[in-house]
Amino acid sequence: MPERSESDSSGLVRGLGFWTSTAVVVGAILGQSVFLVASDMARDVGSPSKVLFLWVVGGLIVLCGAICYAELGAMLPQTGGDYIYLSRGIHPACGFLYGWANTMIMLPGAQATIAAGFARLASALLPSIAIPLLTLQLVHGHGFVVTRGQGLAVVSILAVTLLNYFGVHGAGRLQLVFTSLKVAAVSAIIGFGLFEVAPGNSSLSVSAITAPTSISGLLTAFVPVLMAYNGFQHLGRVGGEMLHPQKHLPRALLMATSLVVVLYVLVNWTYFRVLGFVGVAQSQYVASGTVARFAGFRGAMVLTLAMMISAFGTQHSGFLLGPRVPFAMAHEGLFFRFAKRVQPRFHTPSGALFLQTSITIALVLSGTYADLYSYAMFAICSFFVLTAVALMRLRRNEPSLSRPFRVWGYPWPPLIFGVAELAVSLNLCWVRPVRSSIGLGIILLGLPFFMFWRGQGAHLAIDGDREPARTPMLATSRTQPNLRSSQWRVGR
Repeated sequence: MPERSESDSSGLVRGLGFWTSTAVVVGAILGQSVFLVASDMARDVGSPSKVLFLWVVGGLIVLCGAICYAELGAMLPQTGGDYIYLSRGIHPACGFLYGWANTMIMLPGAQATIAAGFARLASALLPSIAIPLLTLQLVHGHGFVVTRGQGLAVVSILAVTLLNYFGVHGAGRLQLVFTSLKVAAVSAIIGFGLFEVAPGNSSLSVSAITAPTSISGLLTAFVPVLMAYNGFQHLGRVGGEMLHPQKHLPRALLMATSLVVVLYVLVNWTYFRVLGFVGVAQSQYVASGTVARFAGFRGAMVLTLAMMISAFGTQHSGFLLGPRVPFAMAHEGLFFRFAKRVQPRFHTPSGALFLQTSITIALVLSGTYADLYSYAMFAICSFFVLTAVALMRLRRNEPSLSRPFRVWGYPWPPLIFGVAELAVSLNLCWVRPVRSSIGLGIILLGLPFFMFWRGQGAHLAIDGDREPARTPMLATSRTQPNLRSSQWRVGR
């Protein structure tokens, strides 16, 4: 039978089941990076074995993180994700700064980058997309150029906005379609490598390319791996819109993350087996080059279309998950009021959705989104460290909280996850001090807003000094609902 749904006190609707939730996670992780970054990594580390080692280690670290998020998401199944976990586990200001940075730069920057990648892939099919539409000259010779590609990127952003505006039911089912196409594309590449490797092209030997072998060099090369895996943590943002989140969220999160790790390792192994190390290091589009070896130009074009669908699906997933953070903050009185608006017919967070759309389009048109997103890399790793700390603090300070899922092998997964992300974050400070400082500045810029909104008498149900029952949306944050109660008795 089809899944039924109902609205919770926040006004959003519970419409995501197990398979749609799994598709959301896979769609959030599996983007265009897997088709492009192998060549950069090969040049950075100088060895196929090191590249594959980074993907395997990155996968293990991400799985440790996914286990942590599974416990947090099942324990606190409200809309907001990390905002809820950090506010409850560390301090409301910490949760707010995460939500601020995520809303203002981290997620819009990521979505702008993905939209630009979508347009860049389209230019491989239609080169005219790169033609400038508008050139504006500013003072002292500075200016910016708006191309047809940027226009296409804006169109793709508006498209995913509308798809998510018209309800979580359709958005979840559509994400299932996008994710299936993504997995099929990656599986096809792996199939080529396994069964149709051309003679003489399977060498994994290292070329004369030299690369740093220091710990700092490996940590720097590790950044694109973590960025490619980024997205596994976002399912908790729609915990308030899932059917049976205490049961479905951990299963969907762990299944999806495990699937992506396996696909990433296998597809990168395929690149080296088919093209050899030199071929991978010199290729601009390594996935297209792999397919072109067997299927020719037409096959490469078909894969390019699949890559565009993959990028669009990742955008769709980002716009499904991203607005839930500012929505949760606004619902607590800690953000702009319009961000808590819910579309009365479709029960979607329309105010927060259009906020994310506006910021993302501004970054796309400004042409500076790539730099802005690179500034946020430091913030992403830093907040991962804080999430691991929040989990351990909640274990110590609130042992009586209902935990339908508990971290396996505790405390090792949060320790491994937190230490690894801390190492990457500190290394970014060392090798990119300016960008890391700017990223930190963007985060701290939210403090005056936090003090202002909290001074206005925000009702912080996640603050231990307040009574949770005063805020209906987070009333379940201290006492978890019984899965057998009528509130959760919905169709599977």
